[in-house]
Amino acid sequence: MAIQNPTARLSALVAAALLAAGHAQAQNNNTSANANTTLAETVVTATRTETRADELISDVTVITREQIEQSAGRTLPELLQQYAGAQINASGGRGKTSGVSLRGTDSRHTLLLIDGVRYGSVSAGTPVWANIPLASIERIEVLQGPASSLYGSDALGGVVQIFTRGVTQDGVHPYAELTLGSHAYRQTAAGVSGAAGSVRYGLGVNALNDHGFSATNSRAPNGVYNPDSDGFRQRSVNGYVDWSFVPDWTLSASFLHSQGTNYFDDGIFSAPGPGLGDHARDKLSTDVASLGVSGKILPHWRTRVTYSQSRDKDDIVAAANSWTLGRFVTRQDQWTWQNDVDTPLGVIVAGVEHLEQRLDSSTEYSGTKRSVNSVFTGLNGQAGRHSWQLSLRRDRNSQYGGQTTGSAGYGFKLTEALRVNASVGTAFVAPSFNYLYYPYLSNPDLKPERSRSGELGVTWTVAAGHEATLRYYQTRVRDYIANDENYVPQNIQKAKITGWSLGYQALLGGWTVQTKADFLDPRNETLDKQLQRRARRQLTLDANHRVGSWTLGASLLTAAHRFDNAANTQRLGGYTTADLYASYALARDWTLQTRLNNLANKDYETAYGYNQPGREVYVTLRWQPK
Repeated sequence: MAIQNPTARLSALVAAALLAAGHAQAQNNNTSANANTTLAETVVTATRTETRADELISDVTVITREQIEQSAGRTLPELLQQYAGAQINASGGRGKTSGVSLRGTDSRHTLLLIDGVRYGSVSAGTPVWANIPLASIERIEVLQGPASSLYGSDALGGVVQIFTRGVTQDGVHPYAELTLGSHAYRQTAAGVSGAAGSVRYGLGVNALNDHGFSATNSRAPNGVYNPDSDGFRQRSVNGYVDWSFVPDWTLSASFLHSQGTNYFDDGIFSAPGPGLGDHARDKLSTDVASLGVSGKILPHWRTRVTYSQSRDKDDIVAAANSWTLGRFVTRQDQWTWQNDVDTPLGVIVAGVEHLEQRLDSSTEYSGTKRSVNSVFTGLNGQAGRHSWQLSLRRDRNSQYGGQTTGSAGYGFKLTEALRVNASVGTAFVAPSFNYLYYPYLSNPDLKPERSRSGELGVTWTVAAGHEATLRYYQTRVRDYIANDENYVPQNIQKAKITGWSLGYQALLGGWTVQTKADFLDPRNETLDKQLQRRARRQLTLDANHRVGSWTLGASLLTAAHRFDNAANTQRLGGYTTADLYASYALARDWTLQTRLNNLANKDYETAYGYNQPGREVYVTLRWQPK
């Protein structure tokens, strides 16, 4: 694996330190398999600091390592759909272009963080989900609702934060697993982690091969249909090290490096057969790394300084059409200084950030870099029956100027079991480099998309392990970016999204049950049409039961129809899929797991002309010493 970029070199230095230490650490699986957030749990993404879940006003879902392991064969967007209620679209199977929509907003309105590091394509303006290995993930926090007042641009619909594998347990904790499945799927993953004295460390590797299925069907646009199989290969390594060099002060470093090869359809084919189009492929590279120091200046004043870097590379090396070829490398460098101060009113969060975004491409863009300077502050507190969250942020972008965003939320416990909350917030999304600088089909005068959102909610904690939530929300987006009749992006549209979200999790007769129902009206107000690729209704359900050495479970997903284009003339039908899964403890340290996805072999599309997986079977053998 050649390492030819600064992020990868930083990753290599961290990896070398891990190997020199001779240790690493596996993440702890103490969290209940199918619980979103429990009263004792803390989350970070909603406030930028550790906060008890029962004090939060924000809508946050936690996906655990055990849920990830139960989802063999699934992709990261599919995982977010099943457990967080996100809506997704995908141009085929594993490794293909995909989008994640939170609360009916566009996929470019979702910010992706990996261990606190901003990651995504600066050119496309969307997170790159395809090349992030599930084997490297310990935990995912999904914040739904506007969060630009915490994180700046892109967090209009919400934030997905991935935490890579690693915990604080003493000793050495290895793990290894092998998964085999449909379409010649094969994945192997292994790692070792632990803690000794003042050092915590972890290192993991992953290899995945998937022969895949035909990504396209005869409805695919631009004549790209080809009935061959479109596979995906991936190799990844991740690690971290934390060193408490003096009491209350820690030096930390982490990295994730992933390389993928994606096969896709390109060109016009009247019949199957060999040809260049059968071998159209692009090489993907994902690099995320950070170095930081944190500690206490005073007993009630915690501070952290972090330098982080992310790099995304998409290199289309073979295609039937020459115009498809191209190399796009985007890089984001960010310095962050954050302070958390405990006060009688709650925790004050305050900090500054500097972000540099760069693009290197075989295509000649009219602009290739921009910088953002930011200052932010917030207050999160709780007293008696009352809780509050306030945040304010100012971003100064070298391309489009300044943006100020804020949010305010209040919660009140009517009884020990019943709590109500209300919040408002503003957010924005900066135009991507493709929108601003791509040859011929760009507009350098674009303004950021801006939104105002409001939310009302109620949470009913019936008893331990039983919780129901109901939330009503509305988001209005101004300067919505869409292409005009000449395919040039313009700030020409307005959008309004209104929705209800109902969630319930419970322990019922030995079954752990989790369900979420979303009812949306995602509307393009300019055209008076339903926003494309967003369904008005979606329901997810997951239930599992442990009996002795067995765990038995099932998942259900049902989504209403949607449209693939702004004019609402290309209809994508609604669909329902059901999955079954089971695991058996062969011995103290060995587990055998199987999963049957799409039990009824349902044909459906989330992007017009692109297939989704049919019935699939996966079997996993896992070794993890207790």
